[in-house]
Amino acid sequence: MTDFDFDVLGTRERPTLGLDTFGDAPVDGAPANHPQTLREVVAEGVLADRLGIDYLGLGEHHRPDYAISAPDVVLAAIAGQTERIRLGTGVTVLSSDDPIRVYQRFATLDAVSNGRAEVQLGRGSFIESFALFGLDLSDYDRLFAEKLDLFAALQSEQPVSWEGTVRPPLVDKQVLPTTAAGMLPAWIGVGGTPESVVRAARYGMPLMLAVIGGSPAAFVQLADLYRRSLIEHGRPELPIGMHSPGHVAATDELAREQLYPHQAELFTRIGRERGWGPYSRIAFEQGASPQGALFVGSPETVAQKIAWAARTLGLSRFQLKYSVGSLPHDQRLESIRLYGEEVVPRVRELLAADQPA
Repeated sequence: MTDFDFDVLGTRERPTLGLDTFGDAPVDGAPANHPQTLREVVAEGVLADRLGIDYLGLGEHHRPDYAISAPDVVLAAIAGQTERIRLGTGVTVLSSDDPIRVYQRFATLDAVSNGRAEVQLGRGSFIESFALFGLDLSDYDRLFAEKLDLFAALQSEQPVSWEGTVRPPLVDKQVLPTTAAGMLPAWIGVGGTPESVVRAARYGMPLMLAVIGGSPAAFVQLADLYRRSLIEHGRPELPIGMHSPGHVAATDELAREQLYPHQAELFTRIGRERGWGPYSRIAFEQGASPQGALFVGSPETVAQKIAWAARTLGLSRFQLKYSVGSLPHDQRLESIRLYGEEVVPRVRELLAADQPA
């Protein structure tokens, strides 16, 4: 694998502070307005760049409540209107895609964005893409394992020979375009599976932890497992990131009152699909507590919580999933503004105080 300067992906001394969105679209019993939502996502990305936010990740989904099914296309639109923000996914569902086409699309994005592209690879938290693309869900594990193996081989950007069971073999094939840096940065997104953590270390890919429930502190064991596995596989230390939902407003009270109805509607609706009970205010307040997985509140509250999570897990990156359910566009824009203008500098100040003189 070609060496890559992972400093652009964040370090523990200066973590990357970014944003995520799935293009959450209001459903309300009617067809979601995906075109309008996609235009709003582009505007949100442009604002994030203007504010100096480090990263924007777009999650891939194939269902009515999320508008983004082709993240690379939306990211290309954002790339044409931005200058510095890194552009990637959160996540690309590699199991139901073709690794070669994924590499080609994001290498193309890397070119048109002048080297700002990366990709986060995962299984995805929803399974609609399997039936949509004619795949058998019983192949869930094999599809991801083999396609990730092929993607890792492509990162050398040299002619590739590869053989597996999910597609015809490759014999000395060059995949184009290549990137100026010589390798497209790729993270592995995991939701809590130790096997996936060890796999990320084996391939030498940074780890992104999806922390959407419980406490970030519960993921310390996975972060430690990743670091031990890197050593066992002869890899250097690599970034660990974390993705969590949240919302920033002028005060804690305002942030919670704005977010709660949308959070409750979203989780209750998804809960009906998965057999969970209705989402309650008690569950919301537990998530919003100082050690919960919901980063909601005033800029100071959110900054303190991000700094705590970064210290607890040894993070090199934090990504706030700022769009939740049908939270209005104007409230998302204000959340982004406060995140960029107040949260990000305050987190950096708090973490800098931890460093020895």
